[in-house]
Amino acid sequence: MKDANMTKPCIICVAITGSLPTKENNPAVPITVAEQIESTQEAFEAGATIAHCHVRDDEGKPTSDPERFARLKEGLEKHCPGMIVQLSTGGRSGAGQTRGGMLPLSPDMASLSVGSNNFPTRVYENPPELVDWLAAEMVKYGVKPEIEAFDLSHILKAADMFKKGQIAETPYVQFVMGVKNAMPVDRDVFDYYIKTVHRLFGADANWCAAGIGAHQITLNDWAVSSGGHARTGLEDNVRIDRDTLAPSNAALVQRVVDLCDKYERPVATWQQAREMLNLKVPVTA
Repeated sequence: MKDANMTKPCIICVAITGSLPTKENNPAVPITVAEQIESTQEAFEAGATIAHCHVRDDEGKPTSDPERFARLKEGLEKHCPGMIVQLSTGGRSGAGQTRGGMLPLSPDMASLSVGSNNFPTRVYENPPELVDWLAAEMVKYGVKPEIEAFDLSHILKAADMFKKGQIAETPYVQFVMGVKNAMPVDRDVFDYYIKTVHRLFGADANWCAAGIGAHQITLNDWAVSSGGHARTGLEDNVRIDRDTLAPSNAALVQRVVDLCDKYERPVATWQQAREMLNLKVPVTA
């Protein structure tokens, strides 16, 4: 009998831009809001149902400008009806509470890092008081957090916050592996992450995984074949293989769709994704 998690539709998240990739890295990286909307629409049509979004300023540098986030959110809701819009509160785009300046827009979801860790050249700082404030803003504006787990302790912290009511519903955790100086790509650790999520949040708890750079396809494979959900996109990886730049976000989404076919898992529709994550259906969809 097939494992119940393997019959669960796979939610594909596309991280369209991020804070670091540039046109010099890959001309397909969408930088302007118009480019982001077009790229996301292609990815949505290819099978992605969550758009993980950063925005850039006029010079292409990362920013937390709520006005730009508002334009992107409006465009995605118009051109990708039903798609889940997830805005980033990541630390490369601003400092302190500016990182949550877009939360009053009440997007479907937002990223939430609940602890600090090392990045390639710096410390990714998420001090407890900022984490508590971001979580409170998400509760206030009805935003579902996606817990970015760069370390096992982050999953346990999310469980503690959930128990205290700082996270309104069962945490949706994303395992991030392959960031230099943070958690490497390790199958035993990955399997223990899954075990921990199920122990803390229940056997049916949804989770996601993201791999950085060449590790993207590895984490895609592990997630799809283990009953989880998968993140892809040009934020995390600009190549199809060592010698070939990815032509689009949609091309990276297609790789996950192909893995779903390989492991006989259906690709989640936006309706199924919203049902699994307990997100309301927008009136415009």
